[in-house]
Amino acid sequence: MARHRRLPRTKAAVAIGTLAVSAGALPWIGHGRAAYPRAIAARQGAVSATRVVRCSPGPTPTGSATRFLAAVARTPTTAYRSPGGRVVARFSTSNQDRFRTVFAVLAARRDAQCVPVWYRVQLPIRPNGTTGWIRARSVAVASVDTEIVVHVRARRLVLLRGGRVVLATPVSTGAPDTPTPVGRFYVKERLVPADPNGPWGPAALGTSAYSPVLKTWAEGGPVGIHGTDDPSAIGRAASHGCIRVPNAVMRRLFALTPAGTPIVITR
Repeated sequence: MARHRRLPRTKAAVAIGTLAVSAGALPWIGHGRAAYPRAIAARQGAVSATRVVRCSPGPTPTGSATRFLAAVARTPTTAYRSPGGRVVARFSTSNQDRFRTVFAVLAARRDAQCVPVWYRVQLPIRPNGTTGWIRARSVAVASVDTEIVVHVRARRLVLLRGGRVVLATPVSTGAPDTPTPVGRFYVKERLVPADPNGPWGPAALGTSAYSPVLKTWAEGGPVGIHGTDDPSAIGRAASHGCIRVPNAVMRRLFALTPAGTPIVITR
């Protein structure tokens, strides 16, 4: 894989309810029409993957085994270690790549009327796996029924929708000295590169994962799932940590995968 270089700028329509923004370049490690989850909630608590029968004073899980929640920042958002506790990080409504800021929702803390007041979310920052609590009023929440699973040693990617496999493909993963991180992540942004024949192929998904070793790279070494201009790498551990997908399959994967989709990367 060639040395890291910045993607040429491109414009892609990003639909979030009735909002639209422009997408910028993604400086992923290795080679590198945006869609967000459906049914963005107009009010907090309007979207829930599971019916709440009674409210607990403590945090309760959200979603189910086949349906997940994603939160899109409506206002500048602060993440806390605990509700109202120490600040972990602050986020604008758009990230540094000019995409709307998205979080994966893990749990909710509700008021006496069972309306979410706080969400515990995954954060798209180092170290991998960082979580925080954000105020429910600062985000709009939507349901997602897609999930990506990557098996590093088998070098295989599977896309599930509603718990059923809808796509499976061989991929290229990180080389031994620049491994693909393992853990639970999510799709934070989507991009159509200006050159579909370039190193990122025809489409790319930005993830919340970061390289465990390339910490000094641009933006801290974020990991992407994208196409490739080197088909011979598919099936081999050859990247700087990104997951390369055959271009024809990447087009399908991109079309089926909204921002907020959870990603599970296993050894």
